[in-house]
Amino acid sequence: MRSVIFISSLLLLPMVGIGPVFSVHGQSAGLVFPHPQSPDTERFHSSRNGRELPLPAQNPAFTFAVLGDRTGGPAEGVKVLAQAVDEINLLEPDLVMTVGDLVQGSGKQVEWLIQMREYRGIMDGLLMPWFPVAGNHDVYWMAKEKPPGEHESNYEQHFAPLWYAFEHKNSWFIVLYSDEGNPETGEKATGKPASQKMSHRQFAWLKDTLAKAESADHVFVFIHHPRWLGGNYGDDWEKVHDEFVKAGNVKAVFGGHIHRMRYDGPFDGIEYVTLATTGGNQSGISPAAGNLHQFHLVTVRDQQIAIASLPVGETMNVRKVTGQVSDGTRKLNAVTPRFNRRFQVDSEGGADDLVRLRLDNPAAQSMQVNLELNSADSRWIFSPDKLDAVVKPGESLDFMFRVFRWKNSLDLSWRSPDCKLQLALVDPQNGTFPLKDKRYAIPYSIDLPTPVLPRVESVLELDGMDAHLKVSADQLNLGNGSLTVECWLNAPFLREDLTLISNMEGNTGFKLGLQNSRPMFQVRLADGSLVSLQAPESSFIHTRQWHHLAGVFGSGTMSIYLDGIQVVQESVQQERAASNSNLLIGRDTLLPSKERGYFAGRLDSIRISNTARYERQIFRSSRRFLPDRETKLLLNMDDIRVLWLYDESSNKAHPEVIGGATIQAEQ
Repeated sequence: MRSVIFISSLLLLPMVGIGPVFSVHGQSAGLVFPHPQSPDTERFHSSRNGRELPLPAQNPAFTFAVLGDRTGGPAEGVKVLAQAVDEINLLEPDLVMTVGDLVQGSGKQVEWLIQMREYRGIMDGLLMPWFPVAGNHDVYWMAKEKPPGEHESNYEQHFAPLWYAFEHKNSWFIVLYSDEGNPETGEKATGKPASQKMSHRQFAWLKDTLAKAESADHVFVFIHHPRWLGGNYGDDWEKVHDEFVKAGNVKAVFGGHIHRMRYDGPFDGIEYVTLATTGGNQSGISPAAGNLHQFHLVTVRDQQIAIASLPVGETMNVRKVTGQVSDGTRKLNAVTPRFNRRFQVDSEGGADDLVRLRLDNPAAQSMQVNLELNSADSRWIFSPDKLDAVVKPGESLDFMFRVFRWKNSLDLSWRSPDCKLQLALVDPQNGTFPLKDKRYAIPYSIDLPTPVLPRVESVLELDGMDAHLKVSADQLNLGNGSLTVECWLNAPFLREDLTLISNMEGNTGFKLGLQNSRPMFQVRLADGSLVSLQAPESSFIHTRQWHHLAGVFGSGTMSIYLDGIQVVQESVQQERAASNSNLLIGRDTLLPSKERGYFAGRLDSIRISNTARYERQIFRSSRRFLPDRETKLLLNMDDIRVLWLYDESSNKAHPEVIGGATIQAEQ
């Protein structure tokens, strides 16, 4: 079936923000009251003693849904309508109302009939009865030569009478027709007050119907054009509103046409409610302010009505979230791309390499993969840069791509490459369940030029706000053997807890820091237990003074050294747990808040070694270290190149500089 897109003129009407045309004879302070409830010993049962809970009154109540405009948007809007039908079936209200503009409209009989069948075919999927309202798109003949009444006869033959009413549970539902046209010329127009009048015939019928409904608890009215807004609608609505006031039981009037939600009133106890769209043309400028695809759900009680808007696509089918679906999405959430290796970036910022990543599907259902390679630095080129695939249960997907970057581009505009990964669980019985997309860094190694030895000592200064260094876990290869972590520090002030160097996360890692101004060293052992050492009260850090601090984990012992003196030692009977977490310098890995866990002060000569360097009780601490075979990280703070601090070890694990970290000269 061929679909034709029409652009409606209804959005051009300058009537937004114009107040109601009828006078306000008294405005209700509110139409919401607590539900009746009372204790009832005959209905409350327990084998325990306790406070008796009040029960809801056994009054009859029911719900109905109201759909917004379908037309004025792309042909795909019918999918939004179909989604709304599925969601309303989950809620199972007593009935469904519309507010008009059901079909796009046409100046040809056959096209109009095709659109009518499409709309009715979708709506007939409802489990409950539905009731149409005629809108301008439904009755206007979209051509210059118009037959008498335009599409009115087609509408009444295939949808419903142009105006009608019905009863349900002592409530009345009245459907009105707002496109009768100019009573003198017959012209139908949405923007002319002369064409927006109610005929004597329909008005007389309305008065008679309100009289028949005088004993109803509630009367609800439905019309396409919200004529109460005035402007190009004129002032014809005032006489209609007066009849509603005389009736005394009209509670709410529902309209559409303007394609955004709006609430007016209550005026004389009557609420005026305008719906947005259910598949129609939608600006979406502020979904929170009612610019969205939605439908209303109305709950009717003796005293009051409750009205809620439900965005299309937000109502979930509880029965589709089976145990397999719930468990499957949790498993997919743990899926991360595994890169075969780090690609190389040369000293000029250039790269040309092949990278392979693997994605494993651990779920019992298929995994839909959407992967995009990108960078905020446009000098990166990826080929291919996208992947769409489906991975069967228990299988893996290998994806190889080329990464390229121009030389002579290692500057402050550098941005690292990453991949955006969105996964979805494909369940054969219950559908597709997308997960939130995640971003992962594409790992690389950079070959920084060896810095020139500075004439004066240079140190790293951290601001205590967000500045810190980061080294990826796979660049260190620390294993689970002996370990020495050491640095020089100078702090202008000390917080209660300060982390200097840490990769502690979960049941692995180590931490070197300060606690209550005293050195502290923690190590996770192979059984998951934590060994924590703290220097005695006599060994504390002085502010604004340089100190050398070292934590040593050796064969059977663990020690802390302060300024070359062993201040505490403890025996350990297990190996250190192998660490597989990123290393942070100047920030605690266990405190994600930006306001805590950062070191403020100066650091120098940071060295991590896979040996117990200090075993004597006293040694002479050097201010500048030289690399050797056991050195895994060595930062003498000689140079920051763009985003990295130079590492003198053979690993070349140049830490990434994050936040306001700077190199400063030190006397």
